[in-house]
Amino acid sequence: MSDPAEEAQGVAPPASPSGGGRHAILVGAGILLSRLFGLVRDRVFAHYFGNSWVADAYRAAFRIPNLLQNLFGEGSLSASFIPVYARLRSEGKAEEAQHVASGVLASLGLLVALVVALGVTFAPALVAAIAPGFTGEKRELTIRLVRILFPGAGLLVLSAWCLGILNSHRRFFLSYAAPVVWNAVLIAAMITFGGRGQETLAPILAWASVAGSALQFLIQAPLAVRLAGRLRAGFFFALESVRTVLRNFLPACLGRGVVQISAFVDELIASLLPHGAMAALGYAQTLYLLPVSLFGMSVSAAELPAMSEVQGDPEKQAAALRERIGHSLRRIALLVVPSAIGFLALGDVVVGAIYQTGEFTRADVMYVWAVLAGYAAGLLAATLGRLYASAFYALRDTRTPLLTATCRVLLGAGLGAMAALLVPRWLGLDLRFGVAGLTAAAGLAAWVELAMLRRFLNRRVGRTGLPMGFVLRLLFSGLVAAGVAFGLARLLSSLHPIPQACAVLSLFGVAYFGLAALLGIEEARGLWKRLRRVARRA
Repeated sequence: MSDPAEEAQGVAPPASPSGGGRHAILVGAGILLSRLFGLVRDRVFAHYFGNSWVADAYRAAFRIPNLLQNLFGEGSLSASFIPVYARLRSEGKAEEAQHVASGVLASLGLLVALVVALGVTFAPALVAAIAPGFTGEKRELTIRLVRILFPGAGLLVLSAWCLGILNSHRRFFLSYAAPVVWNAVLIAAMITFGGRGQETLAPILAWASVAGSALQFLIQAPLAVRLAGRLRAGFFFALESVRTVLRNFLPACLGRGVVQISAFVDELIASLLPHGAMAALGYAQTLYLLPVSLFGMSVSAAELPAMSEVQGDPEKQAAALRERIGHSLRRIALLVVPSAIGFLALGDVVVGAIYQTGEFTRADVMYVWAVLAGYAAGLLAATLGRLYASAFYALRDTRTPLLTATCRVLLGAGLGAMAALLVPRWLGLDLRFGVAGLTAAAGLAAWVELAMLRRFLNRRVGRTGLPMGFVLRLLFSGLVAAGVAFGLARLLSSLHPIPQACAVLSLFGVAYFGLAALLGIEEARGLWKRLRRVARRA
């Protein structure tokens, strides 16, 4: 219940952590549906392309226009737009909120049109900068694909405006489930035209991506426009709230740009490694981002509007933020710790179940597992870092996440170059395994970024973080469960990868959550109680 004194003073009480949990479930459900379709898409892609040079070209080409989406899309817009828009709505300033929504949409549309035109025009220069190791027909195909894909990325940026409106109005599911449509179009295109050969299929797949992007925008736009109210033509720069969004957008965009530079540096280094390195990096990223999105993004996205609406004196606001952050950190860690341990100990089971088909062989499974293991080392840090960044965005501070992201990128780039290009030679390993060193360096840099974010936020709101006893109990549960599951995986090694994964991962999950509940982890006990209620109703 809300405090009557706060209501009398016109101060909105903070949303309860349990409400944030319900919203996180909606975000997680949308992301899960989208990611499941994404895994199917990647499995079909692996079937037709494997780790070939055409797969390398498509992965690189997709990354370049995807810069547009990542720079100006969901992350930057959420960081700058949602805190201002949600605060205006909570203060009852509906008309000003409509002006902000209109101004942001107009500004975004103009910016996207300009960047798409530049991207299509300068595609050869972009490919030369991002993938200098590509030559001949591999380079020419990459340039062609970049020119096709750029307009689709622009449409996905406009989808991010819809996401900002929907999230601010607590309509979480649609915005995060909408990518299902994009994935479905790509899957249908590959199945329909897969027999035409890789070099013919790749451009068809690029055009399918543009069509899917348009559908993803159109499926969200009607509801977003209705919720935003009457949209008016104009940029509304005279409004302080619009100027605040634009001021915060620049450092948020720079922060996203720094992260994207890191991704491009990784791919630049991967392009210097033997064929298949960039494709393997892409396959591993898909699996790595699954828990980051499901357990990190879902909680962070649900918490951002709620944290942005917290009002009152600074001490009360700090206490409310500490409570929400502490509750969310425990929920994230409960699910991410077993994900990281599972990728390290059972990565071959996971990769085999998702990708081992057609052109993707058992040798490719072991290769991608090595790359995934590097990512797993920093999985918890990367996921918790999203929540801390959202807390700064709620405080309308986009500069601190920019600073920490810059430090992470510089550290990751330096260590990554050494780990990918030099360490394999020193150890006498095949140079293609340098990509595993690249992902391990990224994991280490993520831990440094998390430490910085936590330290800076603690200075503003007080002590935050996970209790050491809680973390140790999660680690013990995960390691014991992984040991048992690893033994079962060896016993079932002759099975097809999919039934093997179903048996092994089911045992791992039951053992982990069972041990965590026995060790007194309340979140694990709550999960078992919910499962028992569902079983009784069933």
